[in-house]
Amino acid sequence: MSHSPEVIAQHGLKPEEYARIVERLGREPNLLELGIFSVLWSEHCSYKSSRSHLKQFPTTGPRVLVGPGENAGVVDIGDGMAAAFKMESHNHPSYLEPYQGAATGVGGILRDVFTMGARPIACLDSLRFGDPSHPKTRWLLEGVVAGIAGYGNCIGVPTAGGEVSFDSSYDGNCLVNVFTVGVLRKDRIFKGTASGVGNPIIYVGSKTGRDGIHGATMASAEFDEKTEEKRPTVQVGDPFTEKLLLEACLELFQTDALVGIQDMGAAGLTSSSIEMAGRAGSGIELDVAKVPRREQGMSPYEVMLSESQERMVLVAKAGREEEVLRIFHKWDLDAAVVGRVTADGRVRIFDGGKQVADLPVEPLTGGAPVYDRPTQRPKWLEELLAFDPLSLPAPKDLGEALLTLLARPTIASKEWVFEQYDHMVRLGGALLPGRGDAAVVRVECSQKGLALSVDCNPRHVYLDPFEGARLAVAECTRNVSCVGAEPLGLTDCLNFGNPERPEIMWQFAEACRGLAAACRELSVPVVSGNVSLYNETDGRAIFPTPTVAVVGLLPEVTRRCGAAFLAEGDRIALLGTTRGELGGSEYVAALYGKTAGRPPRLDAKAEEALQRALRGLIRSGLLRSAHDCSEGGLAVALAECCVMAPERLLGARVKLDASGVPLQALLFGEDASRAVVSYRAEAEPRVAAECERERVPFRPIGSVGGGELAIEGAVRLEAAALSRAYRSGIPSLLRTPPG
Repeated sequence: MSHSPEVIAQHGLKPEEYARIVERLGREPNLLELGIFSVLWSEHCSYKSSRSHLKQFPTTGPRVLVGPGENAGVVDIGDGMAAAFKMESHNHPSYLEPYQGAATGVGGILRDVFTMGARPIACLDSLRFGDPSHPKTRWLLEGVVAGIAGYGNCIGVPTAGGEVSFDSSYDGNCLVNVFTVGVLRKDRIFKGTASGVGNPIIYVGSKTGRDGIHGATMASAEFDEKTEEKRPTVQVGDPFTEKLLLEACLELFQTDALVGIQDMGAAGLTSSSIEMAGRAGSGIELDVAKVPRREQGMSPYEVMLSESQERMVLVAKAGREEEVLRIFHKWDLDAAVVGRVTADGRVRIFDGGKQVADLPVEPLTGGAPVYDRPTQRPKWLEELLAFDPLSLPAPKDLGEALLTLLARPTIASKEWVFEQYDHMVRLGGALLPGRGDAAVVRVECSQKGLALSVDCNPRHVYLDPFEGARLAVAECTRNVSCVGAEPLGLTDCLNFGNPERPEIMWQFAEACRGLAAACRELSVPVVSGNVSLYNETDGRAIFPTPTVAVVGLLPEVTRRCGAAFLAEGDRIALLGTTRGELGGSEYVAALYGKTAGRPPRLDAKAEEALQRALRGLIRSGLLRSAHDCSEGGLAVALAECCVMAPERLLGARVKLDASGVPLQALLFGEDASRAVVSYRAEAEPRVAAECERERVPFRPIGSVGGGELAIEGAVRLEAAALSRAYRSGIPSLLRTPPG
């Protein structure tokens, strides 16, 4: 059966890829077989443009139990327990249909984690939207946040923190990256494998419908003027069914009937079943006539490529089918034996008694094309890097500049977002959202806690992808250390434009190199991740955004540290070195409308020493607060420490030693490897001694107290005014009439 160029293109395949399929099969594929190849060879499923670059990531370590390649990574947290975690993107669906796109993103990442045998205990989100004045920004923000809240709140997994930022580069393509962590016994880890000839393949969860067909292919293409036509490819989620599925799977995990299990995510039954066979080196037979359906007249093509939500595929031990089915039926879920594992390395699909597809597994999985795409450093970059931010006129009123920065939606309080999330469900949260540099959640039946952070500064990555990616790892691990936790592992979500453009591929390659370097330098392995390419509309790409999430361990969850100042009279110190690096800063963007200059430099040894000192000081009970200096620099960090807890606004009296650094750079530079800390006055000698022992620069700069932030010679503002600016950013955006 020969297919027209139009049909091949509609399936997201290049002519040379189709020719490769024909060569591997020795014949033309039928339409179902073409559809199967198209989704498994899509960028979203095969990583064909990125796979060669991901190999450089460090993926092993003393704590790593499961690394990349499974549904989620797993790290050892001691006492026979482990943490499973991963981050995924749902960017394209969320731009088309923000509520369902974000909601199903949450559902998918939850399944990735509980598939490993873990009960999810917390989610984080990393959200990027366009310019606040763009007519779609408000609609997307409200819809995405409502979708995350609607799904997470209903299933009973708290969204404990995250980040939200805004820039015009995301006007045509928002980013929705969602992270989940779960806890499990280290001797009860389940994997996605289809092994054991004759073992039954069982479908469980919701019925299959026509929603989401070709979702993986859509996620592997850039947007254009026909974007709205792709809305039917967005899936629809049901969190109440997912809750039943979660509990049924956890009950199944208590038995020994399970061989392997996989979420039906992108490409649905096709990817889940065939990827399981690929990992095991086995074959499978499936009968689509046995798949539970909610719509009449569905073709085998539609059944295999549907991305209906809340579905899993599992392989059980032969003879245990009824036991497995009974568990899922008890939870009022569909469950059916739809196939079996074979030994011949082929996937055979039947529709009743008729065979409708017969394909080798290897070309679909390990045999997908891998591209070493050309890279080219953008010519426009030199001019941006050569720009000197100090050539800009200094603000006449530094206090007004600080208020402007605090009200920037990227920096401003995210309380409007957090208040829509049920972060108190299961009572696991040990630090309220927005009160610390990382979220902290308790590990049940333990004194331990997990610290969770998600981070990336896309401006820095845009200007220098290698250094920007290193800075993202440094800041994310620093956030975890600022609450007292030791970083154990990292997951990433690499969001970039069209990899077929050499300048975009250069950004990707350099960012991967930077991530790999920083992970080695800071001893944090990459255990899972996701790549999202083609994030652009009409040829305009997003800022390169390699988002990273880090999980850290607190031996005693009560020994955690928040970021807000706690009491009058506490002393304030700055840890780290200030050089006044303004390149790529929020200050330059907010006040002068530029993204230019060389980003901050990262000294990995200094970063490692700072984080080690922070953890030691917090675990010794010496620090009352710790907050890293990031977007907006030292002045914003100090202001946030004053107003982060709305029930306790505290001023501070600060004197900074400029030591040759211009005042605006001293206040707003975003130099890496710094933290603002506070402590009782009598603890200062011990704090200083610990910093000296770790060779971390320690500089007392003032004290907590009064009703205003007074930075000598620069700023004098009431804490209430700082709070109003800080809490106005998101609400003022929402008050803007939508376009």
